[in-house]
Amino acid sequence: MNKTLYVGNIPWALREDDLLSAFSEHGEVLSCRIITDNRTGRSKGYGFVEVPQDEAEKMIQAMNGIGLEGREIVVNEAKPREEH
Repeated sequence: MNKTLYVGNIPWALREDDLLSAFSEHGEVLSCRIITDNRTGRSKGYGFVEVPQDEAEKMIQAMNGIGLEGREIVVNEAKPREEH
């Protein structure tokens, strides 16, 4: 089973492959995506990284609070999406 990690405070200019590369240094990454505004295409400053369940806690510990391009990212387990 896989876990999805929330990544917040992502630098605006960071690309998905940069995020993938940063997380891959600490374990296997199954997928990653940075959320963008539908109208402008600009990053909203957060994204999600999917990792194997057994590596999730290690990945959170390794990545939470590190600096990426001058910003300290926040990493934790993603919460299920609420229906509106």
